[in-house]
Amino acid sequence: MALAGPVFPGGAGFVVGTCCNRLVPRRVDPDAPRTVLRTARVGLRLAPAQRRRCFGLLVAAGDVWACVLDMNRWRRQRGLPAIVGYQALCRELSAAGPGTFGDLDTTGARSVLRRYSDAWFAAAKRRTGGDVSARFPRRKRRLMPVRYYHGTFTLTGRHLRLPVARGRPPLWVRLDRDPPYPAEQVRSVTLLNEGARLFVEVTAEVPVATYPPGHEPDPERVAGVDLGVIHPYAVAGPGGEGLLVSGRALRAEAHLHLKDAKYRRRAVARRAPRPGQAGSRRWRKYRARQRKLEARHKRRIKQAQHEAAKQVIEWAVTRRIGTLRVGDPRGVLELKAGRRHNQRLRDWRPGYLIRCLKDKAEQAGIRLELVDERGSSSTCPVCGRRVPKPVGRRFRCMHCGFSGHRDLVGGANIARRGPGDTITTDTDTEDRFPVVITHRRAGRHLPGAGPARRDPRRRPHHGTAHRSPGRPRPAPPPPAGSRSPTARINQHGHHTTNVD
Repeated sequence: MALAGPVFPGGAGFVVGTCCNRLVPRRVDPDAPRTVLRTARVGLRLAPAQRRRCFGLLVAAGDVWACVLDMNRWRRQRGLPAIVGYQALCRELSAAGPGTFGDLDTTGARSVLRRYSDAWFAAAKRRTGGDVSARFPRRKRRLMPVRYYHGTFTLTGRHLRLPVARGRPPLWVRLDRDPPYPAEQVRSVTLLNEGARLFVEVTAEVPVATYPPGHEPDPERVAGVDLGVIHPYAVAGPGGEGLLVSGRALRAEAHLHLKDAKYRRRAVARRAPRPGQAGSRRWRKYRARQRKLEARHKRRIKQAQHEAAKQVIEWAVTRRIGTLRVGDPRGVLELKAGRRHNQRLRDWRPGYLIRCLKDKAEQAGIRLELVDERGSSSTCPVCGRRVPKPVGRRFRCMHCGFSGHRDLVGGANIARRGPGDTITTDTDTEDRFPVVITHRRAGRHLPGAGPARRDPRRRPHHGTAHRSPGRPRPAPPPPAGSRSPTARINQHGHHTTNVD
């Protein structure tokens, strides 16, 4: 039944069909190699006109989203059931007549309808399971991501052609780097905005890694993974080997970002508009700058977490580990422990750590199991008795005298847990507890993670801080008769060499 009223704006150049344009699971040959879907984000290099057209696509997608919300709101007010199915949404949009949404074509509009339908059914499933905090999509957004599926776009090297409405000039955009997947494996591309920057998410169907005979991961070789803040991944593997991935650079980046955000908020607090007032141009520029810095911080943290997960998988592959048992700590996110600890948990993001590890484990052919991690860091792996949780990184058992790294103790206990099982004491735990520990560091791209401990974003104080060594002084002149180049220190503290 077509809707009465101007729910979808009329006009020429927009026609919606009823076919489903999504990734449909096809019949797979049992002898064919297994594949997994991987997604990589690539930036865009655009001219001003191309940038305006890309943002026009996102704005048009937001208009389609708003039309669907208005339509269902109108139906609820009249006691009619909401239309949430993908096919039903396509039929209603088609029956409403042709509309105009700028450069957005049928494929882009269908991706918005698919996003709305998936979000609605996901919220309904959570509410059916007892989660009363789940909310149905009812919030309008100015910019919405647009997804294009295989066969609707053209990808040639770094050049991508996005489909547009009929009668519009073609839209070619340039990627800032080569896609990490071959063009024949790409299944969809998604145009999105983050912090006033445009990106394209490239989704490809990548085959699972194959290994020579005798080098493939063995499912019987199990390693336990303990998630933490100081060490995002602490892995206790078989054969007395362990892996510790340091996340202190991530924590320092989160602390610095929080400090800078507080300073910026205090600086503009007196210029903040009151409720109901429109912000000034200076306020809008501040908000744009704030969103840009927040997006940069999230990109840095995500990249570091992906690097940490990649190090874990590489370490597991070299040791033929076929099963990773990961302790799921997401239950602590529901506990209220004060604003400071809640901020630490927010910066930790254990769910994203699990997704990164699972994504890379599937491609490597490693099975990942989630188990309960309660009590894993406060249980002795030798005698199996509970001890008070240590404050530092060192675990000591007051009953049997065992001592070891606290995070590796948690990983060793998780390795001996099954889904829903408790920790069982093993007689050869002392032989299997990691005695050869490999240390890795996540986030080498972060400021201050290199050899220099000072953050390059901080300006030199030049003797104004407390207990400062003072201004940098130039190096003494070389002795007479020396033919060595003259070394000096410039005002930024860097060495410069002058060769005569």
